[in-house]
Amino acid sequence: MRNSAEQWPAPSAIMTFDKGDPDENPRVAGRPVPEVIRIEPHAPEWTARFETARAVLAAALHGRVRGITHVGSTAVPGLPSKPVIDIDLTVSDPEDEDAYLPHLTALGYRLTVRERTWYHHRMLRHDAPRINLHVFGPGCPEHARHVLFRDWLRTHPDDRDRYATVKRAAGAGAADVQDYNMKKQDEIYRIYHNIFASRGWTAG
Repeated sequence: MRNSAEQWPAPSAIMTFDKGDPDENPRVAGRPVPEVIRIEPHAPEWTARFETARAVLAAALHGRVRGITHVGSTAVPGLPSKPVIDIDLTVSDPEDEDAYLPHLTALGYRLTVRERTWYHHRMLRHDAPRINLHVFGPGCPEHARHVLFRDWLRTHPDDRDRYATVKRAAGAGAADVQDYNMKKQDEIYRIYHNIFASRGWTAG
Protein backbone atom coordinates (compact mmCIF):
# COMPACT_ATOMS: atom_id res chain seq x y z
CA MET A 1 0.00 0.00 0.00
CA ARG A 2 1.14 3.55 -0.57
CA ASN A 3 1.87 5.90 2.28
CA SER A 4 -1.32 7.77 3.22
CA ALA A 5 0.65 11.05 3.23
CA GLU A 6 1.63 10.67 -0.42
CA GLN A 7 -0.27 12.44 -3.18
CA TRP A 8 -1.79 10.38 -5.99
CA PRO A 9 -1.68 11.83 -9.53
CA ALA A 10 -4.58 11.87 -11.98
CA PRO A 11 -5.10 8.75 -14.13
CA SER A 12 -4.22 10.71 -17.27
CA ALA A 13 -0.79 11.49 -15.82
CA ILE A 14 -0.22 7.90 -14.74
CA MET A 15 -1.05 6.64 -18.24
CA THR A 16 1.37 9.09 -19.88
CA PHE A 17 4.86 7.62 -20.03
CA ASP A 18 7.04 10.73 -20.17
CA LYS A 19 10.47 10.03 -21.68
CA GLY A 20 12.22 13.22 -20.56
CA ASP A 21 14.78 15.05 -22.68
CA PRO A 22 16.76 12.53 -24.77
CA ASP A 23 19.69 14.97 -24.86
CA GLU A 24 19.99 15.13 -21.09
CA ASN A 25 23.01 13.28 -19.70
CA PRO A 26 21.78 11.68 -16.46
CA ARG A 27 25.07 10.05 -15.45
CA VAL A 28 26.53 11.75 -12.40
CA ALA A 29 29.52 9.43 -12.02
CA GLY A 30 30.11 8.21 -15.56
CA ARG A 31 29.11 4.82 -16.87
CA PRO A 32 27.56 2.48 -14.29
CA VAL A 33 29.60 -0.30 -12.75
CA PRO A 34 28.99 -3.49 -14.78
CA GLU A 35 26.85 -6.02 -12.94
CA VAL A 36 26.18 -9.65 -13.72
CA ILE A 37 22.48 -10.17 -14.43
CA ARG A 38 21.57 -12.91 -11.97
CA ILE A 39 17.90 -13.81 -11.59
CA GLU A 40 17.22 -15.59 -8.30
CA PRO A 41 14.09 -17.21 -6.83
CA HIS A 42 12.16 -14.89 -4.57
CA ALA A 43 13.72 -14.76 -1.09
CA PRO A 44 11.73 -13.80 2.02
CA GLU A 45 14.77 -11.93 3.38
CA TRP A 46 14.33 -9.30 0.67
CA THR A 47 11.38 -7.91 2.60
CA ALA A 48 13.46 -7.87 5.78
CA ARG A 49 16.24 -5.99 3.96
CA PHE A 50 13.75 -3.38 2.84
CA GLU A 51 12.30 -2.96 6.33
CA THR A 52 15.78 -2.47 7.77
CA ALA A 53 16.66 0.05 5.06
CA ARG A 54 13.33 1.85 5.54
CA ALA A 55 13.91 2.28 9.27
CA VAL A 56 17.45 3.57 8.72
CA LEU A 57 16.32 6.02 6.03
CA ALA A 58 13.43 7.33 8.12
CA ALA A 59 15.69 7.93 11.09
CA ALA A 60 18.43 9.61 9.04
CA LEU A 61 16.09 11.97 7.20
CA HIS A 62 14.37 13.22 10.39
CA GLY A 63 10.92 13.94 8.93
CA ARG A 64 12.19 15.15 5.55
CA VAL A 65 10.68 12.12 3.83
CA ARG A 66 7.08 11.78 2.66
CA GLY A 67 7.17 8.12 1.66
CA ILE A 68 9.52 5.12 1.63
CA THR A 69 8.12 2.35 -0.55
CA HIS A 70 9.37 -1.11 -1.49
CA VAL A 71 8.87 -1.48 -5.26
CA GLY A 72 10.20 -3.66 -8.05
CA SER A 73 10.32 -7.43 -8.28
CA THR A 74 11.79 -8.03 -4.82
CA ALA A 75 8.54 -6.57 -3.42
CA VAL A 76 6.41 -9.26 -5.09
CA PRO A 77 6.27 -12.64 -3.29
CA GLY A 78 6.89 -15.53 -5.67
CA LEU A 79 8.53 -13.40 -8.35
CA PRO A 80 12.18 -14.12 -9.21
CA SER A 81 14.43 -11.10 -9.31
CA LYS A 82 17.90 -9.69 -9.33
CA PRO A 83 18.91 -9.52 -5.63
CA VAL A 84 18.67 -5.72 -5.65
CA ILE A 85 16.15 -3.94 -3.42
CA ASP A 86 14.36 -1.10 -5.22
CA ILE A 87 13.03 1.66 -2.99
CA ASP A 88 11.09 4.78 -3.95
CA LEU A 89 11.85 7.69 -1.64
CA THR A 90 9.37 10.57 -1.87
CA VAL A 91 10.61 13.98 -0.74
CA SER A 92 9.04 17.43 -0.91
CA ASP A 93 11.42 18.68 -3.61
CA PRO A 94 13.97 16.41 -5.34
CA GLU A 95 15.76 19.53 -6.65
CA ASP A 96 16.59 20.56 -3.08
CA GLU A 97 19.38 18.02 -2.80
CA ASP A 98 20.88 19.71 0.26
CA ALA A 99 17.81 18.63 2.23
CA TYR A 100 18.38 14.91 1.74
CA LEU A 101 21.53 14.02 -0.20
CA PRO A 102 24.11 14.57 2.59
CA HIS A 103 22.05 12.32 4.89
CA LEU A 104 21.92 9.58 2.25
CA THR A 105 25.62 9.89 1.47
CA ALA A 106 26.38 9.43 5.16
CA LEU A 107 24.53 6.11 5.00
CA GLY A 108 26.69 4.87 2.13
CA TYR A 109 24.42 5.79 -0.78
CA ARG A 110 26.07 7.24 -3.90
CA LEU A 111 24.24 9.51 -6.33
CA THR A 112 24.56 7.91 -9.78
CA VAL A 113 21.68 9.38 -11.79
CA ARG A 114 20.13 12.84 -11.93
CA GLU A 115 17.27 13.25 -14.46
CA ARG A 116 15.79 16.72 -14.09
CA THR A 117 13.64 16.36 -17.22
CA TRP A 118 12.21 12.97 -16.17
CA TYR A 119 10.14 13.57 -13.04
CA HIS A 120 13.17 15.18 -11.32
CA HIS A 121 14.35 11.63 -10.69
CA ARG A 122 17.48 10.84 -8.75
CA MET A 123 18.90 7.36 -8.23
CA LEU A 124 21.36 6.43 -5.55
CA ARG A 125 23.21 3.16 -5.21
CA HIS A 126 24.02 1.29 -2.03
CA ASP A 127 26.37 -1.67 -2.34
CA ALA A 128 26.02 -3.60 0.92
CA PRO A 129 23.19 -4.43 1.00
CA ARG A 130 22.58 -3.82 -2.69
CA ILE A 131 19.86 -1.15 -3.03
CA ASN A 132 18.70 1.17 -5.80
CA LEU A 133 17.09 4.20 -4.16
CA HIS A 134 14.85 6.25 -6.47
CA VAL A 135 14.00 9.79 -5.34
CA PHE A 136 10.79 11.41 -6.60
CA GLY A 137 8.59 14.35 -5.64
CA PRO A 138 4.97 14.31 -4.42
CA GLY A 139 2.35 13.11 -6.88
CA CYS A 140 4.91 11.60 -9.26
CA PRO A 141 3.30 9.44 -11.98
CA GLU A 142 6.32 7.13 -12.18
CA HIS A 143 6.11 6.34 -8.48
CA ALA A 144 2.38 5.70 -8.86
CA ARG A 145 3.09 3.28 -11.70
CA HIS A 146 5.65 1.45 -9.56
CA VAL A 147 3.05 0.92 -6.83
CA LEU A 148 0.31 -0.12 -9.25
CA PHE A 149 2.63 -2.58 -10.99
CA ARG A 150 3.76 -4.11 -7.71
CA ASP A 151 0.24 -4.45 -6.34
CA TRP A 152 -1.08 -5.94 -9.59
CA LEU A 153 1.58 -8.66 -9.67
CA ARG A 154 0.93 -9.45 -6.00
CA THR A 155 -2.71 -10.21 -6.80
CA HIS A 156 -2.57 -11.57 -10.37
CA PRO A 157 -0.48 -14.76 -10.44
CA ASP A 158 -0.97 -15.34 -14.18
CA ASP A 159 0.68 -12.04 -15.05
CA ARG A 160 3.27 -12.56 -12.32
CA ASP A 161 4.27 -15.95 -13.73
CA ARG A 162 4.34 -14.71 -17.31
CA TYR A 163 6.50 -11.79 -16.24
CA ALA A 164 8.81 -14.21 -14.42
CA THR A 165 9.31 -16.15 -17.66
CA VAL A 166 10.11 -12.94 -19.53
CA LYS A 167 12.56 -11.87 -16.82
CA ARG A 168 14.46 -15.15 -16.97
CA ALA A 169 14.68 -14.97 -20.75
CA ALA A 170 15.77 -11.33 -20.66
CA GLY A 171 18.46 -12.07 -18.11
CA ALA A 172 19.96 -14.86 -20.18
CA GLY A 173 22.67 -13.28 -22.30
CA ALA A 174 21.82 -9.67 -21.43
CA ALA A 175 24.84 -7.44 -22.00
CA ASP A 176 24.01 -5.13 -19.07
CA VAL A 177 21.12 -3.88 -16.93
CA GLN A 178 19.94 -1.50 -19.67
CA ASP A 179 19.81 -4.36 -22.18
CA TYR A 180 17.97 -6.52 -19.65
CA ASN A 181 15.39 -3.79 -19.04
CA MET A 182 14.82 -3.22 -22.75
CA LYS A 183 14.11 -6.91 -23.30
CA LYS A 184 11.36 -6.75 -20.67
CA GLN A 185 9.77 -3.54 -21.92
CA ASP A 186 7.02 -4.96 -24.14
CA GLU A 187 5.79 -7.24 -21.36
CA ILE A 188 5.84 -4.39 -18.85
CA TYR A 189 3.67 -2.24 -21.13
CA ARG A 190 1.29 -5.17 -21.63
CA ILE A 191 0.84 -5.47 -17.87
CA TYR A 192 0.28 -1.74 -17.52
CA HIS A 193 -2.42 -2.00 -20.20
CA ASN A 194 -4.15 -4.64 -18.06
CA ILE A 195 -3.84 -2.46 -14.95
CA PHE A 196 -5.30 0.62 -16.62
CA ALA A 197 -8.11 -1.35 -18.28
CA SER A 198 -9.06 -2.94 -14.95
CA ARG A 199 -9.62 0.56 -13.54
CA GLY A 200 -11.60 1.74 -16.52
CA TRP A 201 -8.90 4.21 -17.51
CA THR A 202 -8.74 5.09 -21.17
CA ALA A 203 -6.38 7.41 -23.02
CA GLY A 204 -7.68 10.55 -24.65
